[in-house]
Amino acid sequence: MPNLLEELPRKIVATLNLPDIDPGEIDPDEQLVGGRLGIDSIDVLEMVMLIEKDYGVIIDSKELGAKVFTSLRTLAEHIQRQSGELTN
Repeated sequence: MPNLLEELPRKIVATLNLPDIDPGEIDPDEQLVGGRLGIDSIDVLEMVMLIEKDYGVIIDSKELGAKVFTSLRTLAEHIQRQSGELTN
């Protein structure tokens, strides 16, 4: 998961066009949606598409999205868990 915790902030900053945010300064446990990063529901849709395209992991409900996008760590854990299930 360390690779995901390094990779995800870069991809999120690029995808959401957050030029004032340094990916290296995003704490893995800080709030993603509605927090300091300014990520809103439209941004979440873009992140869902990113996760599906880049990792093949589908987030198919609002409830799941609310859990998964709590922080970078919860997002990375979900991707890792689902990727493992997809490859088995």
